[in-house]
Amino acid sequence: MEIISKFLQKNGLVFAFLAVGVIIYLSGIISDKLTRRKIPASAIAILAGLVIAYFGGVYSGGEKGIADVKIFSGFGTMGGAMFRDFAIVSTAMGASFLVLRRTGWVGALSLFLGIVLSFLGGVAVALLWGYRDAVSLTAIGAGACTYIVGPVTGAAIGASSDVIALSIAAGVVKAIVVTIGTPFVAKYIGLNNPHTALIYGGLMGTTSGVTAGLAATDPKLVPYGALTATFYTGLGCLACPSILYLLMRLTFGG
Repeated sequence: MEIISKFLQKNGLVFAFLAVGVIIYLSGIISDKLTRRKIPASAIAILAGLVIAYFGGVYSGGEKGIADVKIFSGFGTMGGAMFRDFAIVSTAMGASFLVLRRTGWVGALSLFLGIVLSFLGGVAVALLWGYRDAVSLTAIGAGACTYIVGPVTGAAIGASSDVIALSIAAGVVKAIVVTIGTPFVAKYIGLNNPHTALIYGGLMGTTSGVTAGLAATDPKLVPYGALTATFYTGLGCLACPSILYLLMRLTFGG
């Protein structure tokens, strides 16, 4: 047992990737078999990660959560800024600006409206929870955009780990709501062609939620909604820790 423990400690990053792969695989099975894909596998995996990180932190008594446990130390590197930024850039690499132009000014407007409205909704919830400082309000507001924008913004402006966790949770809830709600509202909003799918992806933003929701509505619309949702994530990562954060500081103080 000691040999295995030392081996895992020496290959911490590789073991971290293996552990995440297993979590994602099991989340896919749960999503497919238990929820009939009504809840995205990514949302289940993120919730599982939050739970494991919490109990890992309780067990170790440290400040880095599960990364304080020696055999899971690789999660500290895997969850660091380098891999986080790489994941964001690799996500945006799949987007095509030429395709986005086909939606015209309405598509661009949907992106900005989607980010601002989601952000303001998250800020309103944060105010109800009792947060009054600009950093916490911005981080939770960004989390309401997507569960990627939330932690990226939180890390950039120096939010606490508790607030970042809340921002991720807000994004996960949004992804689940969009996934379940999309098939029900599709016929009422004319979500039956690529043009409206592009606009819908820009308004909702959460790539996993939009993808899963459109897959349940019409699989042919998935690439279009996912395209603008990807742009939404990139734009949110730029706007939330800069322009929107400055507005929060002007409104609520620094």
